Amino acid sequence: MAETHENPDVPKTAKAFVPLENNPEVMTSMVQNLGLSPALSFHDVFSIDDPALLSFIPRPAAALLLVFPVSNSYETFRRQEDEKRDFYEGKGEGEPVLWYKQTIRNACGLIGLLHAVSNGTARGFIESGSDLDTLIKQAVPLPPADRADLLYNSPILESAHASAAQQGQSTAPGEEDDIDLHYVCFVKNEQDGHLWEMDGRRKGPLDRGVLSADEDVLSEKALDLGVRAFLKREEEAGGGELRFSLITLAPTLD
Repeated sequence: MAETHENPDVPKTAKAFVPLENNPEVMTSMVQNLGLSPALSFHDVFSIDDPALLSFIPRPAAALLLVFPVSNSYETFRRQEDEKRDFYEGKGEGEPVLWYKQTIRNACGLIGLLHAVSNGTARGFIESGSDLDTLIKQAVPLPPADRADLLYNSPILESAHASAAQQGQSTAPGEEDDIDLHYVCFVKNEQDGHLWEMDGRRKGPLDRGVLSADEDVLSEKALDLGVRAFLKREEEAGGGELRFSLITLAPTLD
């Protein structure tokens, strides 16, 4: 299934990508080609409530991607929460997380993947001298607007994304198609234990609470602070059937 919602925050005149399919194999291929170690890969998460199904996922999980249809209740909550916040201006090595603002149409899948590999334990699995390593080193000292421009103007990212968009099993929507699925990434800052919600459509990264040293993004507390809180909000708003997918970045199975 490919991401199929027009981002109202990105002008229609902005560059557009062919949307990525939310397929772990496609995602893994893309980030490994850019320079992530083969020791990490993406995996489907089939349940967040069944311990038996969760037990199949290798741990610790470095990042969790929530893929969902953009609803009116999500848009309302997003605007209400962001109203109270200033635009994020963080930059440099002291940032708790490396956040990217989305300025490319239909690229929320790409932004989600970059959030997953640029933060937490995953960052330590990026191969030195790779395209991904170079991109992150260029991004770190930049303020958010310049960082967004770095991604927007990167021929390496554009080429890698175009290649990945053709690998899926379903027919990829075109650049001009309206897209209704969005990606949000959850990562853990290993230094202070905070769980961060990373969404390129927001004013910046969102601190969702503190995890203990032995808790990863698939731990019960992380799920309560992140994905379950999101789903509960949608359910209470009466948004209808909750269609969503979860994909985690975790150790590669032998």
